[in-house]
Amino acid sequence: MTLRNIACLGGGPAGLYFAALVKRARPDLDVVVHERNRARETFGFGVVFSDATMENLRAADPESHRAITESFWHWDEIHTFFRGERLVSRGHGFAGMSRLKLLSILADRASELGVRLSFEDEIPDPSALDADLIVGADGVASGLRRRFAETFRPSIDERPNRFVWLGTTFPYEAFTFYFKENEHGLFRVHAYRYEPGMSTFIVECTADTFARTGLDEHDEARTAEYVAKLFADELAGHPVLTNRSIWRRFPTVRNRRWHDGKHVLLGDAAHTAHFSVGSGTKLAMEDSIALAESLVREPQLTAALEAYEARRKPEVEALQRAAQSSLEWFENTERYLSEAPVAFEFGMMTRSLRVTHEGLKARDPESVRRLDAWFAGEATRQTGRDVPPTTPPMFTPYRLRDLVLENRVVVSPMCQYVADDGEVNDWHLVHLGSRAIGGAGLVLTEMTDVSADGRITPGCAGLYRDEHVAAWRRIVDFVHRYSSAKIGVQLAHAGRRGSTTRPWEGGHDAPLTAGAWPLVAASALPYRAGSPVPRAMTRDDMDRVLREFVDATRRADEAGFDVLELHAAHGYLLATFLSPLTNRRDDGYGGDVDGRLRYPLEVFDAVRAAWPNHKPILVRISATDWAPGGNESDDAVAIARALKDHGCDALDVSTGQTVPEQKPSYGRLYQTPFSDRIRHEVGLATMTVGGISSYADANSILAAGRADLCVIARAHLFDPYWTRHAAYEQGHALPWPDPYATMDRYTFRFR
Repeated sequence: MTLRNIACLGGGPAGLYFAALVKRARPDLDVVVHERNRARETFGFGVVFSDATMENLRAADPESHRAITESFWHWDEIHTFFRGERLVSRGHGFAGMSRLKLLSILADRASELGVRLSFEDEIPDPSALDADLIVGADGVASGLRRRFAETFRPSIDERPNRFVWLGTTFPYEAFTFYFKENEHGLFRVHAYRYEPGMSTFIVECTADTFARTGLDEHDEARTAEYVAKLFADELAGHPVLTNRSIWRRFPTVRNRRWHDGKHVLLGDAAHTAHFSVGSGTKLAMEDSIALAESLVREPQLTAALEAYEARRKPEVEALQRAAQSSLEWFENTERYLSEAPVAFEFGMMTRSLRVTHEGLKARDPESVRRLDAWFAGEATRQTGRDVPPTTPPMFTPYRLRDLVLENRVVVSPMCQYVADDGEVNDWHLVHLGSRAIGGAGLVLTEMTDVSADGRITPGCAGLYRDEHVAAWRRIVDFVHRYSSAKIGVQLAHAGRRGSTTRPWEGGHDAPLTAGAWPLVAASALPYRAGSPVPRAMTRDDMDRVLREFVDATRRADEAGFDVLELHAAHGYLLATFLSPLTNRRDDGYGGDVDGRLRYPLEVFDAVRAAWPNHKPILVRISATDWAPGGNESDDAVAIARALKDHGCDALDVSTGQTVPEQKPSYGRLYQTPFSDRIRHEVGLATMTVGGISSYADANSILAAGRADLCVIARAHLFDPYWTRHAAYEQGHALPWPDPYATMDRYTFRFR
C-alpha cells in the first residue's frame, strides 16, 4: 500500500514530534494532528531528557533540537537528602524543560514543515477517519487503544503508591530526592528545575500513608497546603504550585501488539515506564523517531509498521523491566530506612539494576570510594578481620557461624550427570577443583542425592552409601589443600522430577525407558504430561527420607565439607511440599504455608541436629513459582522467617522450575529483588543467583545490600577463573596457589 496521508490522534510531544519528523522526511504526505485540548494547553510542569536522549533528538531533527537546547536547564548532579544528610552523586547528565515550552516548540516546528494542526478536535470513532495510517498518540487513556483492544491486547497494572505532580519556584541546582517522615509516614520527593525560577516537585507515598493524611485525591488546595507545611524547611518559603495536581496511581501500560497494519500506537498509548527512571516524554519522542524512520525506509506500510515494532518494542520492554525494579524500590523505600546513608543512596542510585557500581565509579570515583570504605568497615566488624578500605565489595570476607569466606563469590551447584551409582570421579574433581583454584570464596557441589531413588538421573551424585565418602573427601581435601576456597555440599531428593534420562540422552525431564525407579512427592502429581505419577508420601515414607537426609548429613561431615545446603527449590521433593501447586494434601502437611512448611522443617531440624553446630547450613528455595496459584514473594518471606527461626544461616534465593508451565520474567539480575526483600524484611543473610555475569553486577548487588553472597553458575562454566580475572580487572591482589606463583608477575590483561 502506498502511504498518502496520516492522521495523528493526540497533540502531545509524541504526536507533534512524529508528525514533524515524518513530514520533514516525506513532504509529499498529508499529515494532520487531532488534539482534543486547546492549543498550547497542558497539564504538569517539566519534562526530563538525558544527555543520550538529546543526542538522539539532535540526529533526528537539528532544528527542533536547537530550540529545545535553548530552553532547557542542564545539571549533572543528583542530591539525596536522607536522615539529615545531603549525599551528592556527580556525572549524571540530564536536562529539564517546561512541558508547555516543549509543546510550543514542537507545534511550531510541525506547522513550519506543513503539518496541519487541529485543536479542540475530539475523534470519538478513529475508524471513521479517512487516512492510510492512524497514529494513536493519545496518551495513557488512549481511545484508539480502547477501540482496537482486541488487536492490541493491552494490560494496565495500576501500582499501589500514590503520587501527585506539583511545582515550586525553589531553584534546584541538581536533580533532588527528599525522603522525609512525619506522623503519617514516609514521603518521597523527586524534584528538578526545568527553567529559571520553576521546578517540578513530585510527591510520592504508600497507599497507607496517603490514607492517614486525610487528604482528598482531587483537593489541590489542601494538597499544596499539606506539602508546603511538610517541606517548609526544604522549600525555604517558596510556594507549592498546582496544575491539575490530583493524587494518582501510576499505570504501567503494556500492549501485546503495537499495530494492525493501519493503526499504530505511540508513546503512553503503547507503553509507560515509571517516572523514577526518566520521562515518558523521552520514551514517546524516541518512539516517534523510530516510527518516522521506519516509514521512510520501508515502502510498504505493513512492513514499515512491523519494522517499527520489531525495533522499538524490545528497547521499551527492557526499559520497563528496569522501571519495574525502580518503582518497586520506591514502593518499598520504608524497607531501607535503617540503612546507613551511603548505602541507602547507593541502593537508590542502582535501584533499576541498570546502573552499576562500576558505572558510578566512572562518573564519580570519590563517592564510590566512600561507599567501598564503608562496606569494608562493615566487613571488618562482621568478620573480625582487618579489611582495607579500597577492597571491592565482592572481595570482602563474610562470616557464617565459625566459617569465614575469603570473598563473596559462590560457585553455584551445577549438575554434571556423570557419577556412577552416586559416586563422583575425576570429572567432579577437575570441575570443582578448578573453580576453587579460580578464586571463588565458596564452591557448592551439584545437587547431591540422599538416596538412589532420590536422584534425577542415573548419573547424579550422591551421599547415600558409605563408599561415597572417600570419593567426596578426595575432592574436599584438594580444595582445602590447594585453594583458599571453602566447599559445601547441596543435599537433595529429586521427588517427582526423578528417574529421568541425562539431558544429552533424552532431553531434560525425559522419563527413563529402562531402569526406572518409583517416585515419591508431597502429592500424586506428575511433573509434566508423560512423566511417571509419584506416590503421595506416607508417614513411613517421610520418616525414611528424613533418615536418609540425616545419614547423608553425617557422611557429608565425615567427608570434610565446610557448609551444607538443603535443596528445597525447583520442584524437587522438599519443594513439592512448599508450593500449593504441588502440595494438595489434606493432612497436617498441606493447606496454608505453615502446613506446607511442616515436613521441610522436620527435615531441616533433623539435619541441623546432625550437622556440627559450628558449621553453617544454607537452604535454597524458589521465591516464586512464576505460575498462577503458586508461591509468590509474600510466601517466600513467610518461608524465610520460619527457616530463620529454626537456625538457617543463609537463604539461597532462586525462583521457579516448580511446574513446567511457568512463565518467568527473565532479565539481568531478575531474581535479585526476591533476595533483597527477604534480606531486609526477615533479617536473614541471603545469596542471590541468576543473570549475574560481571563483577560490576556482583559489586552492585553486595554494596546495595540486595544479598550477602553472589552465586554464579554459567559464568563459571565459561570461565573457571572468573573470580581471579575479576580481581585482576579491579586491581585487587588475589594470591595464587604456590604452583602458579609466577602468575603474580604475569601482566597479560584478560578481557
